[in-house]
Amino acid sequence: SIGQVYGGEVVRAKELMHGKTSMIHHDGDSVFKGLANPFEATRYHSIIVKKESLPDCLEVTAWTEDGIIMGLKHKELNVHGVQFHPESILTDSGKQILQNFLNL
Repeated sequence: SIGQVYGGEVVRAKELMHGKTSMIHHDGDSVFKGLANPFEATRYHSIIVKKESLPDCLEVTAWTEDGIIMGLKHKELNVHGVQFHPESILTDSGKQILQNFLNL
């Protein structure tokens, strides 16, 4: 995980999110440029980056209604990541997210 590589703590999520959708809020920048805010995305995970442990070099770019980190980027390096599946048919604007990533 990007969070863990840079010093954040990865912990078990309170709820398994295998094949479930959530509304994702975002900063409107980088991979989220031009997307509806919020948008629906498909999640397949049981671990999360603990928000309180996030190192200063990382910035939260997306989150759920209940504050779970769904997107991160490095403040200086061209490193971006998401905690959902943009390629899933149930993710709104998935192709745009992937295109935005390729355009970084």
